[in-house]
Amino acid sequence: MSDYKSGQKTLERTYFRYFNRFLIGFAFFCFIILFFPWTQNISGKGQVTTLKPDQRPQTIQSQIPGRIEKWHVQEGDFVKKGDTILEISEIKSDYFDPNLVERTGEQIKAKASSVNSYTEKVKALDRQISALNTERVLKLEQAKNKLLQSKLKVKSDSIDLEAAKTNIDIAKRQYDRTLTLQNEGLKAVTDVEEKRLKLQETQAKLISQENKLLASINEVINAEVEISSIDASYSDKISKAQSDKFTAESGQFDTEAQVSKLENAYSNYEMRNKLKHITAPQNGFINKAIKGGIGETFKEGERLVGIMPAQYDLAVETYVEPIDLPLLHIGEKVRVQFDGWPAIVFRGWPNVSYGTYGGVVVAIENFISENGKYRVLLAPDKEDNDWPQAIRVGSGAKTMALLDDVPIWFELWRQLNGFPPNYYQPKGINETSKNK
Repeated sequence: MSDYKSGQKTLERTYFRYFNRFLIGFAFFCFIILFFPWTQNISGKGQVTTLKPDQRPQTIQSQIPGRIEKWHVQEGDFVKKGDTILEISEIKSDYFDPNLVERTGEQIKAKASSVNSYTEKVKALDRQISALNTERVLKLEQAKNKLLQSKLKVKSDSIDLEAAKTNIDIAKRQYDRTLTLQNEGLKAVTDVEEKRLKLQETQAKLISQENKLLASINEVINAEVEISSIDASYSDKISKAQSDKFTAESGQFDTEAQVSKLENAYSNYEMRNKLKHITAPQNGFINKAIKGGIGETFKEGERLVGIMPAQYDLAVETYVEPIDLPLLHIGEKVRVQFDGWPAIVFRGWPNVSYGTYGGVVVAIENFISENGKYRVLLAPDKEDNDWPQAIRVGSGAKTMALLDDVPIWFELWRQLNGFPPNYYQPKGINETSKNK
């Protein structure tokens, strides 16, 4: 091999000496590098979004099903809050009538008049019931007076009957004495006949008086029956009037319920007519017409057009592994690399990186996302350079959450063993713990 030129250069001892020196120098250099500081970090991928929910891109839906009739904007146009984006028409047969609101208003007026009629009827029945109660009291007083008169007449006839009984006793004794005297020859037959006639007249008066007493008793009974009859008759009339009143009140309440229902329908129809004009919820730019053309139908809640708010505060949403979540805290510094912006990134030496921007953790999700990671929201760091103005919502971004500073050999040992970065607490939390 030494006969060849290449063999002579390869087997030359000076070559080995220089190469060994290089290896020793390189090993020494690597050993020194192992003690260089290295900033531990948590990397993640996400996208640009907005800081507040009401500043994010949204879609506009219709609360009612309909048919597209006219577009007032095109994609890319700027619209102000309340501007009409498109007009729609009804597709349900219940709302085809163009005068539906006016007709419903007429129904409300008719039902309101019916309520007034029921109210007047109730008042009239109240007056009727009051009149019947008054008449009932007067009739009962009249019947009671008649009953009292009948009772007094019974007493009077009873006294007359007792007097008649006394008279008949007297007449009988006189007749008996006259007859005795006539038998003894002291009285004439004419006197006996007179006394007999008087006795018969007295007996007739007694019978007549008994008849009068019985008639008076019957009058008392008739007066009591008349009182019961008057009470029953007026109770029936008053009950019937009260029944008519309750029926009228029931009709009034039912009509009032119908009026309330019609008023509700009237308000719904008015609101539904306003919903035929789809308006912009805020100032922004029309992104995309999801439903296009004229005459296309859609259901309620279906997306029609997308809009991007004109004013918004940029933020970045990134996702981190569950094992790294305990290391993140609100207010920590994060470096962000945006897609499309050139950057030279040294993860362990953020100070020598170029093209990254500062961010601050403002929110950490408490529940894991569908991708198996936790969502972290970042806002621009006011103490760092401003984010590029040309960034658009939805563009990609890579993030690095800066943690503790450790030697490179420690970081290599951690990576080889699959250990998480050093766990630490922010200064504010440590100071709070010490104070407690």
